[in-house]
Amino acid sequence: MVYLESFKLLDELDEHNSLINEMQIYNGNYYPYGLFSYKEFRTIDFDDITIFYGGNGSGKTTLLNIVSEKINANRNNKSYKGMLFKKYADSCECKFERKYLCDEIKLISSDDVFDYLLDVRAINTGVNRRKADLAHGYLEDAYGSEETSRFQEYNNLKRKVETKRMSKSQFIRHNLVNNNIQEQSNGETALNFWQTEIKENALYILDEPENSLSAENQLKLKQFIEESVRFYKCQFIISTHSPFLLSLYGAKIYDLDENPVKVKKWNELKNVKVYYDFFKDNKDVFEIRRNNEI
Repeated sequence: MVYLESFKLLDELDEHNSLINEMQIYNGNYYPYGLFSYKEFRTIDFDDITIFYGGNGSGKTTLLNIVSEKINANRNNKSYKGMLFKKYADSCECKFERKYLCDEIKLISSDDVFDYLLDVRAINTGVNRRKADLAHGYLEDAYGSEETSRFQEYNNLKRKVETKRMSKSQFIRHNLVNNNIQEQSNGETALNFWQTEIKENALYILDEPENSLSAENQLKLKQFIEESVRFYKCQFIISTHSPFLLSLYGAKIYDLDENPVKVKKWNELKNVKVYYDFFKDNKDVFEIRRNNEI
């Protein structure tokens, strides 16, 4: 489902007219002015999945932030980039289609994933500490002195009887009011974050969502994004250099390493070719291992 149909960046003339009264104020630091105009990158036509690809410094994250600023996307981590950045974004143009059907517009960065992982880790620390306390209490109640029990109140005696009927594991889980123990790896937890965060009928802007994900989980995320487009009417704008996400079905890919910027197929991109050449050069290693396994 396409909600954001197109976006227009500033060309050199637009930038000059926008900055003509600002040049003395900013002393030559005009970021993000000049970042895309010299690449002749003006109009972005969006599809169900649109990807900005490029190496470090290519501007793909900056581009996501410009689009997000212009369309007023929600985000968990607010970051003020200055009046000049806002001035640039405000000077851009965008065109929506069926915006009334879009329930949410949100930018999700890799920082959001890391924050989620830290939150889960903090929860686990607290739960595990409570778990240790309960384990100690279980041993006291299950194997403590019966004579001591005679002097306890009825509720304490009842608790001891109930404790003896349970294993230690059952006792701990029964008494953990909020059982938030996560027995997943960071990658699995990160994948769970995406599956929890993405809702129906929404436009999501994702900044390198492959971070913290293994190759296997990147493929799972790829499938999840494709299914969210197909069945849940979502639109995605993504910055990535992951070969797995670059192969998202039907994705339109803008190669920001090119000057001028070009739309390419995923198997035409330099980063993907590097992976291909590496595995091609080591083809014999995989064949030897396969033969040994047979």
